[in-house]
Amino acid sequence: MYIEQLELKNYRNYESIEVNFENKVNVILGENAQGKTNIMESIYVLAMAKSHRTSNDKDLIRWDEEYAKIKGRIQKYNGGLPLELVLSKKGKKAKCNHLEQQKLSQYVGNMNVVMFAPEDLHLVKGSPQVRRRFIDMEIGQVSPVYLHDISLYQKILQQRNHYLKLLQSRKQTDQTMLDVLTDQFIEVAVKIVKKRFDFVQLLESWAKPIHSGISRNLETLEILYKPSLDVSDDQEWSKMVEVYERKFEGIREREIDRGVTLAGPHRDDLQFIVNGRDVQTFGSQGQQRTTALSVKLAEIELIHSEINEYPILLLDDVLSELDDYRQSHLLNTIQGKVQTFVTTTNVDGIDHQTLNEAAQFEVEAGTMKRLK
Repeated sequence: MYIEQLELKNYRNYESIEVNFENKVNVILGENAQGKTNIMESIYVLAMAKSHRTSNDKDLIRWDEEYAKIKGRIQKYNGGLPLELVLSKKGKKAKCNHLEQQKLSQYVGNMNVVMFAPEDLHLVKGSPQVRRRFIDMEIGQVSPVYLHDISLYQKILQQRNHYLKLLQSRKQTDQTMLDVLTDQFIEVAVKIVKKRFDFVQLLESWAKPIHSGISRNLETLEILYKPSLDVSDDQEWSKMVEVYERKFEGIREREIDRGVTLAGPHRDDLQFIVNGRDVQTFGSQGQQRTTALSVKLAEIELIHSEINEYPILLLDDVLSELDDYRQSHLLNTIQGKVQTFVTTTNVDGIDHQTLNEAAQFEVEAGTMKRLK
C-alpha cells in the first residue's frame, strides 16, 4: 500500500497544501522547525486517527482556526481508497471512501503505517507506558476488535477507579458495585492480555532473525510480555480469570486505601533480552538501538503477514541517529518494497542507492515543493 496524494488544511503550520508522492522513497528536506515532522505526523494521524506526539488534538489545529483537515488517497491491491479526517474542538470526523465512519475503530486499519522517530529509541529504555502504547497501537492497526476492547477497558478502569475513590473517602460504603465493575474489568483484561501474548510471540518471531542479521549473528534477541499478574501465554481462559479473581480479592483493601486499581493490563510491560541480559538495564546504547531498529523492521513484516500488504514507513529524523552500518541495513531492507518517507536536514554523507533514486521535496515555513 502507498499514499499517492496528501492534502492538508489548517494543520499545524500548514494553511493549505496538496502534494503527490511516489511509491518508493520520498525524502523531505528542510531546516529545523519548518514543518518536516508535521508532514510525517499528518500521515500518521490520517492512518491512526491520533498523533504520536500529543494526546491533545487541539495542538494539531492551526493557530486561530476552528478545524484541521487531512485528506489522503491511498492505493492498495484492490484499488484506490480516499480517506479524510477532520479535527475540531467538537471532536473527530473520519471518512473512508467518502462515507463517514460511526466509530474510529472502524476507520483505523484502512491505512497502515510504521513510524520510526528518535523517541522510538526510548521503546527499549523508556517507561513501561511507552511500550504499552506501542503494543496497543500496533495490534490496533490489524485488529479492530482489540481497539474496541482497549477502549472498553479504559472506560471500565475509569469507572472502577472512580468507585474506589468513593469507597476511600467513605462517600460510598456498599462494595456490591465494586464487585460488578471488577467482574467486567477481569473479562476484558483477560481478552487484552491474551491478544498481547500472541502479538509479542509473533513480533519476536520476526524480530529475532532481523536482530541476528544486524548484529552479524553475534546477538540473540528475546521479547517477553511481562504481565502484572502471575499469568502465562499457555494458560486457558478460565485459569487466567481465576488468577485475576484471586488477585483482586487479595488486594481489595489496599485498592480501597489507595483509591486506584493496582493490577491489570495498564500496568504490564515488555522486556527485551539480548544474549540473556535485559537490554534496558545492561545493554549498550548500540544494543538498545539495534533492538529498537529490529522491532520496527519486524513490525513491517508482521503487518504484511497479517494483511498481505506492506505498511507505509515513516522515518522521521532517524537516519542521523543511526551509524552507517545500521543505516545501510535499514535502507537495504526497505529497498523496493515499502513506500518510505524520510525527513532530514540534508542527504549529504548518506550515499545509498535507495536515497539517490528517491523523490525529493523541500519544506520551508509551511510550504512544500518537489525538487526531483
